[in-house]
Amino acid sequence: MFSIEHEFDATVVTLVDEGAAPLGEDVVINAFEECVTLSQYDPRNDKVQTITLTMSQLRDLSAALNLPEGVYSLEENT
Repeated sequence: MFSIEHEFDATVVTLVDEGAAPLGEDVVINAFEECVTLSQYDPRNDKVQTITLTMSQLRDLSAALNLPEGVYSLEENT
């Protein structure tokens, strides 16, 4: 299950783990104009961990999900 909310400066997507236990903590994705952040609560240290991806890194990740093993370099279309 997931939710989508449009905030003033970001689109927020929350991914909720469903199904059989053990369940993972929710993942919150904030899409800003210049970057995307992924946050998840870590119960081991009682803190929220956040990762920031540039738009270029996000583009590469999106492409990587549909490619076989290997090393790739994407070219920008101008």
